[in-house]
Amino acid sequence: MPTGPSYWGYKTSSLFVLLLLAWTAAAQTTQTARSRLASPPPLKIAGHAVEATLTAVGEKSLRLSISPLDDSGTPLPVPDGPAVVKRNWPAPVLRLRSITGQQTVKAGGLVVTVAPDTLAFRIDNSNGLPIQELYVDKQTGTLRFALGQGPLLGLGQGGVQFDRRGSKHLMRTGALNLALNGMRVPVPWLIGTAGWGLYVNRPRGEFDLTENQGRYTPFEGEPSASLDVFVVAGEPADLMAEYARLTGLPTMPPLWTLGYQQSHRTVADRNAMFKIAGQLREKKLPCDALIYLGTGWCPSGWNTWHGSFTFNDKVFPEPERDIKELHSKHFKVILHVVGEPQRLFGSVKDASSAVADVNEIRDYWEKHNATSRMGVDGWWPDVGERLSDASRLARIRMYWEGSQRDHPNVRPYALHRTGYAGMQRFGGWLWSGDVNSTWDTLRTHVAVGINTGLSGVPHWGTDIGGFFSTKELTGELFVRWFQFGAFCPLFRSHGRPSQTRFPWGWNTGEIGEPEMDGAPEESSLPDLAELRNPRVEPICQKYLELRYRLMPYLYSLVRETHETGMPIMRALWLHYGDDPNAVTRGDQYLWGRDLLVAPVIERGATARRLYLPRGAWYDFWTDAKVEGGQELSREVDLETMPLYVRAGTILPLGPVKQHMGERSDAPLTLTVYPGADGAFRIYEDDGTTFNFEKGEFMKIRCEWTDFSRQLTLQLESGSKLLPPGPRKFKVRVVPSNETREMTFDGKRVRMRL
Repeated sequence: MPTGPSYWGYKTSSLFVLLLLAWTAAAQTTQTARSRLASPPPLKIAGHAVEATLTAVGEKSLRLSISPLDDSGTPLPVPDGPAVVKRNWPAPVLRLRSITGQQTVKAGGLVVTVAPDTLAFRIDNSNGLPIQELYVDKQTGTLRFALGQGPLLGLGQGGVQFDRRGSKHLMRTGALNLALNGMRVPVPWLIGTAGWGLYVNRPRGEFDLTENQGRYTPFEGEPSASLDVFVVAGEPADLMAEYARLTGLPTMPPLWTLGYQQSHRTVADRNAMFKIAGQLREKKLPCDALIYLGTGWCPSGWNTWHGSFTFNDKVFPEPERDIKELHSKHFKVILHVVGEPQRLFGSVKDASSAVADVNEIRDYWEKHNATSRMGVDGWWPDVGERLSDASRLARIRMYWEGSQRDHPNVRPYALHRTGYAGMQRFGGWLWSGDVNSTWDTLRTHVAVGINTGLSGVPHWGTDIGGFFSTKELTGELFVRWFQFGAFCPLFRSHGRPSQTRFPWGWNTGEIGEPEMDGAPEESSLPDLAELRNPRVEPICQKYLELRYRLMPYLYSLVRETHETGMPIMRALWLHYGDDPNAVTRGDQYLWGRDLLVAPVIERGATARRLYLPRGAWYDFWTDAKVEGGQELSREVDLETMPLYVRAGTILPLGPVKQHMGERSDAPLTLTVYPGADGAFRIYEDDGTTFNFEKGEFMKIRCEWTDFSRQLTLQLESGSKLLPPGPRKFKVRVVPSNETREMTFDGKRVRMRL
């Protein structure tokens, strides 16, 4: 919370001591002026007369808007912007157009005290505890705000990680230290772990978090007399829920997108393409999707060149037949595309304008149609850095709407390199871009993933192994990155040279196509001696199989994200916000509520130091029980990435599958980790259609009562038992290896264990 002396009557930042002096002097001057004038002076910013409004947009969130007045004295309308979900906003609780005395108003569950002379806004909760303090500079339009204590998180992808404090963050897309931190994808949503969040809807600008107070300064050319900012207060889950209500809840992706995706930079011909598909199946390496780069940045891709939707007949001589054959082997097909128009706008659902415009997304989608209708399962829209915020969202929306138009009642998939706030409500997946294959990049990307999830973009991942090969790329680095990738929402290998991104590629003795054209100066091919490493493939297989076994747990998390806005990959702060040691950890994370993931991010590591929050935890690999509230060192070998399970967890595990469409009669295993009460909702639907929106889904609530060692299963309200039924479960209570069978037919059932 803000600290320091205060003229508000309690501790606050030193900035407001200065504001007190300014306000007192201004008040005296104003009082003198009022004795001479019939009405108080107008409120002005940067010389423009303005109106300031406060609106309660939720019980724990409010909107502060400042709009210039036109010549007639009418305030210019406040646009919601491309990211904010359009809705009918409540009437403001306060309107200000002139410099008057201090006022206090109630906005939902918040209380705001306003000093119009200095445009200072103090925000308290209903108990009188301070939440945030805002001050708008009347000369420049710069917004200042209290930073409080603890790390500052969010702000999208890229830039300085983990804690944003002490750095500046431009809200522009681009490649700021791309090799290390990934592409900058700006999301102007800043989280104070002391219990507040700020979303700046307008103007576009820069966050400066280098001083005791934060500053948000409009970019040159942006209207300095305009401001639209949302302030959210509450517990971590409250902040995520309010932000999701503001910019939209994440969509439900198809189930197969959570499986492994094998990307190809280049394939010599059709035979090479089908050989790779065959090896995945023959080696029993689970995989759901094959991704094909376009020709242009690689010697031989799926199409003829950038921007082309004509298939390369060397790779796809008969594209419709080839796609069907890949489908018959249970692979989804994803195609890379670039060359988008630069001012995209509109909706695929809109009627075309009277005058043809290549920037209209309805017309741009027409170029995709023939290819899309051949059975393409997803798209990989690359680049997009030159697009405006609104145009990037328009492109993301195009792949969401256009795919549904061509394949009705099928959930779309598109993987983007750029985006903006709100992309989650249009099914936008994000990867971090063309990063370097270094240990520093892997280390940094743990925090990148955490901040991206906190920024409302839950479906995120990286190029496993890094995109540009360097001298640091070895079998060890690839394995450690692969283990991390198995616990990212997007589980996908990609990079150059392609041979080193296949699980078996590290034991062939060959580099394959070097693919070094246009690579950065620091790029380098791996040491050929590294390509005789028989340990890599079995370890990759182990984590592939674990990912697929955990799918009932992961898909249930995806549903929770869709309903609440809580990310899949979670900062420890989200569940242990009162634990300073947990709040500051950016090198480990929670996978949902119950699993703690500590990626190994040091070369040659034989141990991994990590922090376990309060309560009892279990080592996933050994079932050993460990008391939390402490830092510990976990010994590791190359095949081990530390995973811990919280006491009270009911962890559903499925059978190993080669793809998500594979049928299996094997029952789920419910593994109970005793030591605390717990609950988990297993979610299931058909994984493909939107029928879940019509009630075609199943939620089984599993409850564990630790004192009586009793497990209870029952259907959630509004849910139904999906076929096949009744369901059989195996139940295991850690650390025992014995299992008992449990049958669930939709009615409440209990078992004492």
